[in-house]
Amino acid sequence: MSEPSTLPQAFQRQVELQPDAVALRSHDGAISLTWREYNGEVRRIAGGLANLGLERGDVFATLLTNRPEFNLTEMAANHLGATTFSIYNTCSPEQIKYLLTHSGARIVVTEEQYVDKIKASGVQIDHLLVVDDGDVDRLAPEPDFDFEAAWQSVSPDDVLCIIYTSGTTGDPKGVEHTHAGVLGMSKAFGAAYPTDDTDSAISYLPSAHAADRCCCYYFGTISGAQITTVSDLKQLPEALVDVQPTVFAAVPRVWEKIKIGVELQLGANEQAKAGFDAGVPEVVDAIRAKLGLRRLKWAISGAAPCPQGVYTFLQNLGVPVSDGWGMSEVGFATGATPEEARHGTVGRPLPGYEWKLLDDGELLIRAPFLMRGYRNDRAKTADAIDAENWFHTGDVVTVDDDGYFRVVDRKKELIISAGGKNISPINVENAISTSSPLIGTVVAIGDARPYNVALITLDPEAAPVFAAQLGLEADPALLASDPKVRALVQQGVDAGNEQLARVEQVKKFELLPVFWPLGGDELTPTGKLMRKPINAKYAAEIESMYAENGSM
Repeated sequence: MSEPSTLPQAFQRQVELQPDAVALRSHDGAISLTWREYNGEVRRIAGGLANLGLERGDVFATLLTNRPEFNLTEMAANHLGATTFSIYNTCSPEQIKYLLTHSGARIVVTEEQYVDKIKASGVQIDHLLVVDDGDVDRLAPEPDFDFEAAWQSVSPDDVLCIIYTSGTTGDPKGVEHTHAGVLGMSKAFGAAYPTDDTDSAISYLPSAHAADRCCCYYFGTISGAQITTVSDLKQLPEALVDVQPTVFAAVPRVWEKIKIGVELQLGANEQAKAGFDAGVPEVVDAIRAKLGLRRLKWAISGAAPCPQGVYTFLQNLGVPVSDGWGMSEVGFATGATPEEARHGTVGRPLPGYEWKLLDDGELLIRAPFLMRGYRNDRAKTADAIDAENWFHTGDVVTVDDDGYFRVVDRKKELIISAGGKNISPINVENAISTSSPLIGTVVAIGDARPYNVALITLDPEAAPVFAAQLGLEADPALLASDPKVRALVQQGVDAGNEQLARVEQVKKFELLPVFWPLGGDELTPTGKLMRKPINAKYAAEIESMYAENGSM
């Protein structure tokens, strides 16, 4: 059997190889499909979408939680040669309007809970299909629909998907990837993170995020792994125990939440805490099994550096985790097997990727499977990819003698102190945020300033636990002003500062009386800090920390 060159070919290969194996299931047990059944649904839905006028090259969008209907409808659209993309659930009507207009989407599949937002956007689309109303269930092909001809006509150079960047400034850019590009990325990724038809994975990150779309939907399809969908992030701990995944991808914040959860439970069990701290195998194994992480052959942390405290915790827990680095535009470009991982680095370039550094340390990447370009934006594409096909990442990195990459920070986000020192805000923020489970988001500030300060929010999950222990109400406004809470946060800041060079240390902080939601004024849907809006919104709080009578 020849190697597939398109996603439909990869899918049909798995249908042929393992028709009776479970391919796709929901965590709640409502849906469980073998590859044969999965293919039957894809055939039916593809025919129904063709009846609605969806053709090769058209754009198909979803606004869904993680549920099998995402995989089913996207795969059906992919078999017609359509280009697909997802919208973050947290998007406002104005953001939805931009995405649907910019992409030229003709059909949108969504849930009842998002219908009002889509309608409020005012965008005119050909068809809005609501899963809860049975719109997808009613899709059916015409008798003369030729499913085989449809998917076999899809070309490797066709645009498979658009991934809209959750940019921290300006409108998001639409990253276009071809079928051939995604299959090339999958092969490169598998060199450090091998996946096959014996593996099981959990789809819980937003499908608009490159990590879930690639690692679960695309790479899972290509490798034949079983995918379980989790529609609510709060159900992830339960799903981990249910699925006992063999492969798992997460952003650092998810690993942090696992760490916080274990520490809070150990805090109430002195015997278990003593056993864990001492590395007693029976205790460590029991905790890992209770978390649902006992079968992992690899786990990857991406999107941001995994903080030292979190990485050390995972190592002590026996979780085979390693940091990888990538971008929507290039896929996962660097990584390392758990055995070869070195903390503080993001591994080495994966097969097929070339690299070089500019004089200022900016990383340039080249590969035959980079993005095709930014949708409808030749100027930005030309700015990002030069005449020699090098993609300018905007990330400043260092490379050691063994070829391991260490990400310093985004080129445009480096803090340059009043004394001319270059400081990575992410390094400062990670040191502080992981020094106390009570601390949530940290924003380091100090560009052209005499010292660094920080805006800090409490962790929305840990705060109620601490509030109960202190006999306080779990209201962030009340907690932020309570002396006992502020003292605990100060302890975390002090502990974080001990890990930092003197010039990096946070001299003052403002504890904000709010929690920051994903997709709000301060955080993108993927949890990235929107630094310019934050600086503008909290200008008064920042200036108060640099006031004359409070100078250091």
